[in-house]
Amino acid sequence: MINRTPPQLAGQTVLPVIAAPMFLVSSPKLVIESCKAGIIGSFPLLNARTVDILEDWMQNIIEELEKTRQEEPDRCVAPWAVNFIAHRTNKRYEEDLELIKKYRPPIVITSLGDPEPVVKIVHKYNGLVFADVANLVHARKAAQKGVDGLILVCNGAGGHAGTINPMAFMGAVKEFWGGITVLAGCISSGQDILAAEVLGADFAYMGTRFIATHESFASSEYQKMLIESTAEDLIYTDAFSGIKANYLIPSIRKAGLDPDQLQKKESIDFSKLNQPEAKAWKDIWSAGQGVSTIKEVLSVAELVEKLKAEYHQALDSLCSKRSNLQCDTEIIP
Repeated sequence: MINRTPPQLAGQTVLPVIAAPMFLVSSPKLVIESCKAGIIGSFPLLNARTVDILEDWMQNIIEELEKTRQEEPDRCVAPWAVNFIAHRTNKRYEEDLELIKKYRPPIVITSLGDPEPVVKIVHKYNGLVFADVANLVHARKAAQKGVDGLILVCNGAGGHAGTINPMAFMGAVKEFWGGITVLAGCISSGQDILAAEVLGADFAYMGTRFIATHESFASSEYQKMLIESTAEDLIYTDAFSGIKANYLIPSIRKAGLDPDQLQKKESIDFSKLNQPEAKAWKDIWSAGQGVSTIKEVLSVAELVEKLKAEYHQALDSLCSKRSNLQCDTEIIP
């Protein structure tokens, strides 16, 4: 592994990967199994329908990971993370923030809004705050608010993606940022993880690849569509959430919409479609452009092993081509 791991997280992962929080997809089991496999697992707090359910999830994650650490002291168990919507339109803003105070997730990922109140709380218990950003304006603002990491959401990412090429985004951010940097967008293989590191990222942010895991909340139909799709089966539109995101065209057609004739969110009358109660994310599914390389549904443990093998192969290949590079291929077991 290229030695870019931040001191705060040194020795806590077997691959520089965060299983990204995905709305209605990331489950507590996915988080637990990711951490047990040695990568950072995360989930959006709003995936839990109520505060009581959320509290149960957080307790379960903590208990399961602690149990694993005690029973298998030699296993690398990675930290867990939650995704918090920092905008005040979040109806559970205060309640979810209280649970962050109580259960102290090691990493809190903020989306939208001002991360500063979250930073003040999380830093009190020595946790880390990462802010996801899709442009340079938001990256600079987040950096000024004292976050520990920036997640650069580049073009081609699943969900609400940015439009900046990762090479350009990384280079521009490194001009003013020296903290933890996470790269998001089209990362689906071990080779992609290595490429993210070469660009200067400390971690790769992988979402779409983890939809096709047994532990995710994604339906078998969603996973099947994911496997059968390529990057050409995606559309980047603001028709469903008001903010541009990448969606699977087959799921749009299944809902009775013509992807070539999409209108603004407010103009769509779902009552007249094949699915009268169709909703974005629930029935109209998202994916990133890395979908082309996803060919099967695996367990999280199997997927991480596959990514490790691909990473080693890519690193060995790079070293053989550039024999003067100082490469250590023994860091990842």
